[in-house]
Amino acid sequence: MKLVLIGAGQRGMIYAGYSDPRVEIVAVIEPHEERRRVAAENFHIPLEYQFESVEQWARQEKIADAVIIASMDLDHYQACMIALDLGYDILLEKPISPSPEECIAIQQKANALGREVIVCHVLRYTQFFTEIKKIIDSGTLGKIITIQHNENIGNFHMAHSFVRGNWRRAELASPIIMQKSCHDMDILSWLVGSNAKRISSYGDLTFFKEENAPEGSTERCLDCPAASACRFDARKAYLPIRGQWPATVISHDQTEEGLLKALETSQYGRCVFRTDNDVCDHQVSIIEFDNGVTVTFNLSGFTNKMYRTIKIMCEHGEIRADDSANVIEITRFSSNMVDRLQQEVIRPALVSGGHNGGDAGLMADFLDRLDPVAGKKKTEGSRSSIDQSVESHIMAYAAERARLSGEIIDIHQLKQEMLNKLSENSMMV
Repeated sequence: MKLVLIGAGQRGMIYAGYSDPRVEIVAVIEPHEERRRVAAENFHIPLEYQFESVEQWARQEKIADAVIIASMDLDHYQACMIALDLGYDILLEKPISPSPEECIAIQQKANALGREVIVCHVLRYTQFFTEIKKIIDSGTLGKIITIQHNENIGNFHMAHSFVRGNWRRAELASPIIMQKSCHDMDILSWLVGSNAKRISSYGDLTFFKEENAPEGSTERCLDCPAASACRFDARKAYLPIRGQWPATVISHDQTEEGLLKALETSQYGRCVFRTDNDVCDHQVSIIEFDNGVTVTFNLSGFTNKMYRTIKIMCEHGEIRADDSANVIEITRFSSNMVDRLQQEVIRPALVSGGHNGGDAGLMADFLDRLDPVAGKKKTEGSRSSIDQSVESHIMAYAAERARLSGEIIDIHQLKQEMLNKLSENSMMV
């Protein structure tokens, strides 16, 4: 199967580099010259199929079976609509788009044209969350009543991606709850087995701002007199992990000299308290689903590592799970406080690869759906089809609107507003 890569950054290169003899990457679209060159070398792409923009690529006849879209958030909509018009199926990195109207427009067009759009909600493909879903669906604990879910972003990840990095400003990409936590909205909707009904949300940018900068600090880490006492010093953040993410984002030259040179001028060498970031560093949302399940969801940049924890409270027992420890603990309720607890601990099978095997699971599903021999394309729905995935994006958008307005957002009303807006725009065209 021939694939076109749109966006040769970290995520795009992971998907394109998935090891499968069926795959051939035949073209790359990437505005950044160095990333485009590296992708072309890795996948042996001839010069005539190396493009700086989607518009350049779109002038060609159809040259592949499908496209991988892993460009920046704001560029997804245009790339999707062009690819759909050209007859391509799509693997689309999340978020679909920061705009819920654009998400729905992509969904409507894909369905009208009979195209596949699979969104990279990789958590659905992990053994960890698959096992939790099996426990819930077995009914042994009864119906879900309420859930507590935490996304622990990790203070170094927060600083890298959402303070210094490409997702530091909502206008440049999307709000953090959309960019980072549409994953969580998606997994919650999947586990609960219902769409959301209402949502409220609270949060702010509290720590990563100038008033909290160390005394005597400067704009950039490499010449900062306060760097030795600051855990966010760029040298501490990136030099000890040369060759690993997120140091690999800074420069293709992973020598100490190469990284230091990049930090002299790039955004990743800026003081975390003196950048132009505006996205939240913590946010909590309260969600009510159509089936009556309630959820509290907490994202935080104030944790020592990146991981997710979840507590699912059901009629006859509870599930506690930690994906970093790869442990799922099931407790069945006892009649009193002295009876011996009925507990079971499950450690899902460990799978290599990013997101605990979720990246590989997603790619396998996508390729199977394209492969006529595998025969999955029309016989069963994908776990992360566009129809499934739009819901999480509307939830994330609603949470951000609730945070900014202080209101409780009615999801059904919001969806109707979006559909009316799309209808009005189509009539104007």
